[in-house]
Amino acid sequence: MRRWRLPLALLLAGGAAIGALMIYNWRVQDTIDSQLWIPKPARITPEIVRLQQYVRIDTSKNNEIDGARFLAAILSQNGVRAEIIESAPRRASLYARLQGKRDGDALLLLNHIDVVPADPAAWTRPPFAASERLNMIYGRGTLDMKGIALCQLEAFLDVARSGRTPERDIVFLATADEENDGLLGTGWLVEHRPDIFRGVRYALNEGGITETQQERISYFGIEIGTKMVCRVRLHAPTREALQRTRIALEPHITPPDPDRILPEVKEFLHEIAPLRIEERELLDDIERAVAAGKFWLLAPGYKELTQNAMWLGGVEAGSGGFVMDVNMFNLPDELPEHRIGRLREEVAPFGATVEVVRTSGPAPFSSRRTPVWALLEREIRREYGADFPVGSEILAASYNDSRYLRARGIDAYGVWPFPVDFYQTEGIHGVDERIRADWFMQGVSLMRRVVREYAFGTLLSSG
Repeated sequence: MRRWRLPLALLLAGGAAIGALMIYNWRVQDTIDSQLWIPKPARITPEIVRLQQYVRIDTSKNNEIDGARFLAAILSQNGVRAEIIESAPRRASLYARLQGKRDGDALLLLNHIDVVPADPAAWTRPPFAASERLNMIYGRGTLDMKGIALCQLEAFLDVARSGRTPERDIVFLATADEENDGLLGTGWLVEHRPDIFRGVRYALNEGGITETQQERISYFGIEIGTKMVCRVRLHAPTREALQRTRIALEPHITPPDPDRILPEVKEFLHEIAPLRIEERELLDDIERAVAAGKFWLLAPGYKELTQNAMWLGGVEAGSGGFVMDVNMFNLPDELPEHRIGRLREEVAPFGATVEVVRTSGPAPFSSRRTPVWALLEREIRREYGADFPVGSEILAASYNDSRYLRARGIDAYGVWPFPVDFYQTEGIHGVDERIRADWFMQGVSLMRRVVREYAFGTLLSSG
């Protein structure tokens, strides 16, 4: 037995060492797979410096004028004349156009200057300092949407610096007030400055998504449409009357059945189905799921893409009675007047009346069968590879200024040109909004190629 003690001890020690090494390797791989690996240092490029400068301009207080002046100065330094347009004091938008060889088929690069407020006490870094840490640029607007705007600006400047006349007009438009429905921004401009949109056939805006897994894109969604929102206010002489009205309307908050399944919605859900483990079979063919009585199993966000839903506020005392705010989330093709009319009929028996605060829609989906969609898909593949689907994205709970354009026959596409992970998206309208520096530069590269090809390419038809 004494003869085997030493070899046995060595064997056990060796086994323990191998086991420890295997555990270490497993932990290292698990760390890499869970994206907790220490990132590379950020390379601060001139494009990133411009983004930091833009983020440091606090445009959260109805003061887009400072952001517009910043953009105008950059354009002027590159020989481009820009116009600053104030719809109200300090509520400013900026417009610049590179004239092409022919009219029509202009490409509009649309973004907004305003950002939502940020409470410095809630952030780990000052929200308007644009500081860099671990390859991340922190700041309000880095994602929504000054980061996208700067990708567009760099692409616009790339065409301007070329010294060549583009085949088609390229328009850069940075607007006010998007975070408050665009009434003093894009909404005001389409009414008072229709010349800005003269000849515009396509637009690139916010609204897209880039789903990621383990730091790689798993789905690149180009936004083609959103739900439409109508805001109304109900009035009744007594609190009890309005409370009874509210109870009667509650089934509209989460309707049990779809109103209608639009072809674009069916296609979108089918495209994302392979990436959704729990609801894959239901999303793959939503009409089949409805026929099988399984519609109720879908998450609310997916169901609402097929429904005219409603959000009900609380009953409050108002002038001459009581009021309740109601937001109606309509399908893109829904006529708001029709739905408001049905609402009037539904609340009338309770003695309630409807005051229309604001309406939007209808705004049709943008077509996927255009030269610009094909161009986007091709350049996305060149920048990021071919091992993920490029498909549509339809927004159920948010919307943007593209609705103003779609209502006027312009195909508008929401494109997030850089990858964004889930944890970054939590910062949008939240705390610690941030963008990865190297991913931002990939977005600059993608947008430059898309706009350059649109400006000078010969493969596009008028579509």
